[in-house]
Amino acid sequence: MDTEGTIVAVTATRDAKKTEPIKIENLFLYENGVEQKIKNFVVDPSPAKIMILVDNSQTLQTSVEKMQKAAMEFAYEIFDGDQLFTLAYDEKAEIIQEWTDDAKKMEAAFTTFRKKGNPHLFDALNISLKEVLLPLMPGTRKTAIVIISDGLDRGSKTSFDAILGELQNLNVTVYGLQLPDRTGGAYRRDQPKAGPVMNRLAEETGGKVFPFDEAQTAAKFICDELRKNRYLLSYVPTNTSYYDARKLFLIADEGVTIRMKAAHPPNVK
Repeated sequence: MDTEGTIVAVTATRDAKKTEPIKIENLFLYENGVEQKIKNFVVDPSPAKIMILVDNSQTLQTSVEKMQKAAMEFAYEIFDGDQLFTLAYDEKAEIIQEWTDDAKKMEAAFTTFRKKGNPHLFDALNISLKEVLLPLMPGTRKTAIVIISDGLDRGSKTSFDAILGELQNLNVTVYGLQLPDRTGGAYRRDQPKAGPVMNRLAEETGGKVFPFDEAQTAAKFICDELRKNRYLLSYVPTNTSYYDARKLFLIADEGVTIRMKAAHPPNVK
């Protein structure tokens, strides 16, 4: 283990009436029910690398034009130094635009959005991690994926549990722009329902889900949050086995709102 111990990203805000900084004394961290001593808690003002992952599948309940408009909202809201990478998927994932902060490039690239085939969401997330975000690490700590979809996966080789574990392992925060569930919430054998997929991916990585028709509000919230309200928390785990999943629970004093990932997968130090 390195001298910093375990580092996790935390989103933290105070109620509007209070202005004093959030400190270690305001926070209480538990791992598998055992309280942990927080070693450090510092604001992280570094630029963000944000992936936009767009569902290009045939039966998604919106138009290509509305998808383009929703994705463009992020080009207008990013801060200096932030960059966006856009990947679209049906059965295969396709690079739409590599890392850039140029809105005109993104606008031109987004004309290639389409509606075709079935959504292999979990495979697309796997490619996003292994081929786009992982090469940036460990130098880039602040990474996020914004999924624009209803959360349906139909045919991925990658399982939901496997991809959630990898997102948590790499400290990638997931946000969602949620479209109406094209299945109507139908039961799916051996597969999670579309709506809960989006909610769990976001909530268990420390992110948040927004309605698709609130894309402008969502883009501003996400970009602001990543730049202004992101912290790094470090601690040296005690009474812990690295060979088991480690559930995390962070609580804060009244007036402080916090979000972070829900667990470390096995073998994560």
